[in-house]
Amino acid sequence: MKWIEPKKYLKKLELTEFPQPDIIALNYPVLMCHGYGGFSMLITPSPLHHSSMRLRGYGIHAFAPNIVPYATIEIRAEQWAEVIHKLKSQYGYEKMNVIAHSMGGLDMRYALSKLNIAGSVVSLTTIAAPHRGTSLAELVLNTPETLKEKVGELVDWFGESIYPGHKSDAVAAVEQLTREYVITEFNPNTPDADHVSYFSYSAAVGKGTKEPLNPIYRLQNQLIFQIEGINDSFVTVESAKWGKHLKTLSISHLEQIEIQVNNERKPKVDIFWKNLVLNLQKNGL
Repeated sequence: MKWIEPKKYLKKLELTEFPQPDIIALNYPVLMCHGYGGFSMLITPSPLHHSSMRLRGYGIHAFAPNIVPYATIEIRAEQWAEVIHKLKSQYGYEKMNVIAHSMGGLDMRYALSKLNIAGSVVSLTTIAAPHRGTSLAELVLNTPETLKEKVGELVDWFGESIYPGHKSDAVAAVEQLTREYVITEFNPNTPDADHVSYFSYSAAVGKGTKEPLNPIYRLQNQLIFQIEGINDSFVTVESAKWGKHLKTLSISHLEQIEIQVNNERKPKVDIFWKNLVLNLQKNGL
């Protein structure tokens, strides 16, 4: 029988003086906007729920509501604007920081530019948002028309089932994520709002990096790499840069929102989210 020194064993049981998360005081609350899709809602109350609760652990007023998961930027942006008005009315907030993942970043850029809410927002931090589109959308749209139509109908049915009362349009939403649409239509017509700080994070895993990824996403990761370059299996590094680019993360698109994160990868996610809110604090937001 192997002898374990008592001191060595007890060292593992040593108590930390303050085991709770640090308090990170922000001047404004945080709204967290999710991207395209709703399958994650089957395993969590909202796609950014875990991250929202993490921020609440830091003492931050953070909210991660659900909106229609499959719809165009214009429709989703209107819903985010409504959420901001509701939170301001309910809690008396003057302004908010916004953290937006993936398509949520385009939604919020549109809302800030077109929907008269810029006066209610002090910052927008986007995480792997397709600011220059994604070739993944083009690959999806290039499937045979009959198959695309059937899959679109199925996804719309699912979206309207989990978020009733709002019509889904999965295919129209994907069309707005193509590189041609975002670069030639969306960006020229959606200028940044004055007096709002814009920050961004990009990410890269898999092909062209030393970072692992879930085998389920290996094919799309490789296809995007061949067309555009290093990516997080959904969006490339170059497409995700907007405003002040803070860092290229070594975590995948779903790991960013704390889905499919194993214990070995968890510290990377922990550091990312803490640094994100520390940046807001440093900038007086």
